Amino acid sequence: MSHYIDRMQKKTEPSVIDQEVKRLEEQTEILLAAIDRLMKENKSLRAQQESHATERATLIERNDMVRNRVEAIVTRLKSLESGI
Repeated sequence: MSHYIDRMQKKTEPSVIDQEVKRLEEQTEILLAAIDRLMKENKSLRAQQESHATERATLIERNDMVRNRVEAIVTRLKSLESGI
């Protein structure tokens, strides 16, 4: 009888091991898919960040140009006002 039980345990053990391996494979696939998704998302976010930084620099430059124009207009107006 003991020999029969040993054989039964040996038959079920590979099944349990196979199930565990399958579960680990499935988890690995899920993790790899998550890594792939996160890498794509990270790439997209970095591109957006670079685009926003470029846009910000452009806006700062435009703002400086407008400020300089307004200051020049104000200076001209003051000089016209004092000349009258």
